[in-house]
Order: sequence, then C-alpha cells, then structure tokens
Amino acid sequence: MEAHKLGDHGLDEKDFYNSGLFRGAVERVRGQYSATMRGKREFVQHVLNHMEDEEFIAGWDLTVDANRNDYVVRLKSGRTAIIDLKGCLDGNNTTIFERPANADEFVIWSICTNQGANPRRNAWSGIRTRLSAEMISSNRPVDGLVIWDMVCGTLGRPCPKLGVDAGRLTDVGPFRTPPACIYLFPAAIPSLAAPHAAAQPLLAVELLSAFHLCFGGLDEEVNYVDFDMASQGAELLRKTTVRRAGVVQQESEMTPLRRV
Repeated sequence: MEAHKLGDHGLDEKDFYNSGLFRGAVERVRGQYSATMRGKREFVQHVLNHMEDEEFIAGWDLTVDANRNDYVVRLKSGRTAIIDLKGCLDGNNTTIFERPANADEFVIWSICTNQGANPRRNAWSGIRTRLSAEMISSNRPVDGLVIWDMVCGTLGRPCPKLGVDAGRLTDVGPFRTPPACIYLFPAAIPSLAAPHAAAQPLLAVELLSAFHLCFGGLDEEVNYVDFDMASQGAELLRKTTVRRAGVVQQESEMTPLRRV
C-alpha cells in the first residue's frame, strides 16, 4: 500500500494510517460512489415500476447479488430477463459481466450521467472496442443494450428523438424521459464455421420490446448490431456493423480480435 506517499501531509507511514486520513478519504469516495449509484438505481426502479404498472412486464426484483446493480425482470411470457447496470460504455467496467444461468434474456443497461459525454460516440466505442470484443472472445452472448438515463432529453443532453414533439416524453416518478435507445445483438456468437451473426429481431428479445412499446419508441429508431468473423493466418478478425431503419449507420473494418 502506497497511499501514505501521496500529498504533503508531513506524516510517516505509521502515523498516516493511524491518523484516520486514509480511512476518511476512502469513506468519502465510497459515499460519493454510493450517492451516484443511488440516483441511477432510483431511475431504473421508477422505470421498472412504470413498466409493471402499465403491464408491459409481470414484475421485477433485485438479484441476489445486488452489489452488482443487477435486476431480474419477470416477463409476461413467463421468461426471465436479467439487467446488468453499467455506467458510461467507454470504461473498462463494460467488459465485466456474466450471463446468469437462469437468464432467458440478458441485457446491459448503460446509465451515463456525465454531462460532457457524447452518447452516440460512447455507444460505438463501447460496442465496437469493448463489449463486442468481450462477447466474441469469451463466447458470452448479450441479447441487447439499452442506453438511457435521467439526463436524456434535458437541456444538457437534448434527445434527437424529440425534435419539437415533447409529447414523446413519459413521466416516471420524478423523471420525464424520452424513449430509450435500444441496440439488439445476435443470439449466437460468430465463429469461423458461421462467420456472420445478424442481430436478433426486436420481438425476439421480449424485455427490449417492452421498453420500446412502453416508452413510445419508433421502429425506425431501433439499432441492430451485426458481427462478422474471419481469419488471417493464425489471427482472428472481426467486424461490427450497426444498422438502423434498414441503413448501415456505422461499420468497422475487419480488425484483429483483441480484448481491451
């Protein structure tokens, strides 16, 4: 532990750790993190409560491992969806996830409340650089991604879905929110034997379809993410493509498959 070497406090190692300065700093960081996550959890829970009240889902609960900020959603069909809550997708935490054995559907929800963040750039960076690489390398499928938080649609982050139509905002508890940004991923990971993996249709992922319908999303706003794989000598290559309204919005080159 090297914390005692930081700053000009004039204390030796023993006195520093006995002084309470270090513990106080750690507790302050923990408190700030907890406060940040509390607001994010509040938004998620208001959204899920609204979806349950409007009968788009059957119900929801925190998972057993609530420290991972996960939610289990009981879908109307009887299926089970698991939500893994993340922050901004350009962080390394994006690559840390496990698909639970009981998940009929597994969805990542990015809540990035940094006012300086560019959601579209972060989405492409997170999907292309981190999420898809981890999914393909470790053969862990994710059914889809939701990028949506309480900052969306505010003056600090105008939402292009709204335009001049404020009628597309939905009140959920103390929040007023536009439709969610939804990305659908392939059901299976690509391989050299099956190198093209196309995104699932919206109706195949019941939770994302519920988000879409409950909050007034338009079909032409849904994003579909395809993966392609190839080999060059001993090296594996991959390509990521994002389609929306039948048009390719972004597409990478075939690049080496490397995890971040």
